[in-house]
Amino acid sequence: MSQKILYVILDGLGDRPVEALAGRTPLEAASTPNLDRLAAAGQQGLVTTVGEGIAPESDVAVMAVLGYDPAVYHTGRGPLEALGAGMAFGNGDLALRGNFATGGEGRAIVDRRVGRNLSSEEARALAAAATRQVRLAGAQVTVAATVAHRCVVVIHPEQGRLSAQVSNTDPAYGRLGGLGVAKTSFVEEVVTCEPLDGSPEARAAAALVNAFTEQARMVLDGHPVNAARRAEGKLPANLILVRDAGDHLPRVPSMKERFGVSLGCFVEMPVERGIAKVLGMGIVEVPPRPGASRAETYEAWARRALEVLPDYDGLYLHLKGPDEPGHDGDALAKRAVIEQIDAGFFGTLLPGIERGTTVLAVTADHATPCELRGHAADPVPLLVWGGNGEADGAGRFTERTAAKGALGRLRGVDILPLLVRRR
Repeated sequence: MSQKILYVILDGLGDRPVEALAGRTPLEAASTPNLDRLAAAGQQGLVTTVGEGIAPESDVAVMAVLGYDPAVYHTGRGPLEALGAGMAFGNGDLALRGNFATGGEGRAIVDRRVGRNLSSEEARALAAAATRQVRLAGAQVTVAATVAHRCVVVIHPEQGRLSAQVSNTDPAYGRLGGLGVAKTSFVEEVVTCEPLDGSPEARAAAALVNAFTEQARMVLDGHPVNAARRAEGKLPANLILVRDAGDHLPRVPSMKERFGVSLGCFVEMPVERGIAKVLGMGIVEVPPRPGASRAETYEAWARRALEVLPDYDGLYLHLKGPDEPGHDGDALAKRAVIEQIDAGFFGTLLPGIERGTTVLAVTADHATPCELRGHAADPVPLLVWGGNGEADGAGRFTERTAAKGALGRLRGVDILPLLVRRR
């Protein structure tokens, strides 16, 4: 009987030594007895998730760590976000990932994430207003709020089609070929969307994105949600920054066709849900837990994983936790999140699995170093436990010990085939 696969991604886990943590990374400084137990019986290595020198966005990296080279299969984050959010989207439409943000004078950006305290309810009201009130010549626009400050924008042309060969208005992200990448430095100003080729479809798309940006600013600035936020001393969400345009969904072989396994997928964000749908993965619904602590939520995820694991060849679980404090430059908070994951998620999961029946992998989709407050091209640690691998004695699961592990250096696309072979 083949063993089950448990494939756990800790979003943004990788980091660099931090002075506030006595020259250790948050992972090194964290108390992680459960991960340490796995490491003592497992093997470690380092993973370049997308390519040398590439600081990938999560969608690009997730495609890679699921075994699909994004240079071959990826068609932009926007369509995946739209699919994950349940929005209408067809070939020739333009879909973009968006952030509600705070705009200042002129094109200045005060905060790209509205202070990280925009509620999903506030975002839904703002998205509905933008959908109702923004009027584009020759096109219709739909804005859908997803989680907190995040949203998706889809522009439907009334005739013809639009091209995704356009630049971002969000200054923090650029494009490398067709892939979204994080910038290490940028000016906090709204960027004018430009066509990236001379096609009329790209020129039309860029003009529509710029018109949307201007009109959405006017709609949102005077919205009652923002009036209330200002009265409470909070930043207004009066701007929508967009990036990672796509004009069609990727056509890819399913995971079952490509690797011979059917995985269920736990996700927190619409982009991962969209990827799961595109790859034919089962969607495991995890009900929201209003009022639950982060630790309680991790425990619930682990219990749910044990409950549904018999229904699949394995599970892919993407835990967002470490990424946000990395973006905020908060090493202490990142360490705390890692400890919560170790205690709540792995502490609940491990008693329910056995080495002889399970292959477990723990890694990250990318590094989010606190010193950069953004994604980096740094390799990320990988831990594999179970299957036919012998313990390598590398030590605790950290960035530095992973570099000494028996798995050596891998690419993101190598991980899932490795796990399938270990079954």
